[in-house]
Amino acid sequence: MKVRDFAVQMGMRILTEDAGMDKDVSGIYTCDLLSWVMSHASSGDAWITVQSHINIVAVALLTGISCIILPEGVCADEATINKAKQEGIAILGTEMTAYEVCFRSRELLAGK
Repeated sequence: MKVRDFAVQMGMRILTEDAGMDKDVSGIYTCDLLSWVMSHASSGDAWITVQSHINIVAVALLTGISCIILPEGVCADEATINKAKQEGIAILGTEMTAYEVCFRSRELLAGK
């Protein structure tokens, strides 16, 4: 499933305009420890984190993550959004908790 379709079907805000919208989402990974994400996330995962600083973009690039999801209304600063756009990484925002995103996306991604 493409990031754009995932975001729409999950009711998420797209914070980075068209950046990375055509990447495939193949799974979900949730973690806030960047070093752990770098060693455990899989390419194609949508990554849920409350971290919102510019380093999340670097981690997404290193791991091949399809998009970053900021749960619970977390906001990214302008520098992070701009770097993500520049690097082609989608950042999505939602009011859902990480658990809710995981729960709701399970059936959505299983039906892909």
